[in-house]
Amino acid sequence: MNLNQLIKAAVLGGALCTACFAGAGPKGCLTPLKPVPSAEQLEWHDMEMYAFVHFTINTFTGKEWGYGDEKPELFHPSDFDADDLVRTLADAGFKGVVLTCKHHDGFCLWPTKTTLHSVAASPWKQGKGDVVKEVSRACGKYGVRFGVYLSPWDRNAASYGTPDYIRMYRQQLKELATGYGSIFLAWFDGANGGDGYYGGARERRSIDRSAYYDWKATWGELKKRQPGAVIFSDVGPDVRWVGNESGYAGYPCWATYTPVPLQAGTEPAPGTVRYRLGTEGTMDGKYWIPAEVDVAMIGRAGSGMSMKIPASGRRKIC
Repeated sequence: MNLNQLIKAAVLGGALCTACFAGAGPKGCLTPLKPVPSAEQLEWHDMEMYAFVHFTINTFTGKEWGYGDEKPELFHPSDFDADDLVRTLADAGFKGVVLTCKHHDGFCLWPTKTTLHSVAASPWKQGKGDVVKEVSRACGKYGVRFGVYLSPWDRNAASYGTPDYIRMYRQQLKELATGYGSIFLAWFDGANGGDGYYGGARERRSIDRSAYYDWKATWGELKKRQPGAVIFSDVGPDVRWVGNESGYAGYPCWATYTPVPLQAGTEPAPGTVRYRLGTEGTMDGKYWIPAEVDVAMIGRAGSGMSMKIPASGRRKIC
């Protein structure tokens, strides 16, 4: 059948499945052109909009990024209500909540076994509180999916920059992945390395961002325990940053993407790629890594909140 005959058949016979491409496949349908989304990515696409909640010790210092020397005693919310927070988001149409379980300051919102810099050392609920647990439970109660943010950079940890920190970081991931139910998304930042407090030492520590975290192995540890979670970072592997926090995507905004490292010959990793390429993605890109569009706002008590809106729709496949 030539092209004219094919077009005529489509017009006379009904809608032609536009994502059927050349190749062997089930009878009556050709195989799709790869890459195509995973089942977990398709679920992510269907969510359409979720909230990113930055509520932590920074809420009490007025800083966007903590230095790492904040005293745990500062964390003492008087009226924190996870039910109220999640119910409000659910009523507004958000289908998920991503909580900053640990930001760059290293303060953990759960009683981790890896550091004393956590809610367990705070006066809130006499050190017996667990913000992560309260938010995850509220998500279950109101039918909202729960996600976690765990900053790779830790400006408080004395071991940051050494192999010991990677073991500590993976243990923190394990705690979050095993103690708080199903996680729909794990969010990883590209801000890594720099000045901090580092166990009391005010100094600057540099790392090789492309290799230090061994991301494939680190993400693999998470996936073992949360196979349904999609992973967000500058390079995906499941969802990418759109390259701005102003709430816009490029036109077009391709769901396919090929991360390009800043330095030739290095492995693309969070904080080491030409992230502005994520605004439009890559036509005929190597991977299916759709964009998350961030738009920031200010919530109550100075806590940061962002809406995360998936930018790309589905590709229809037979």
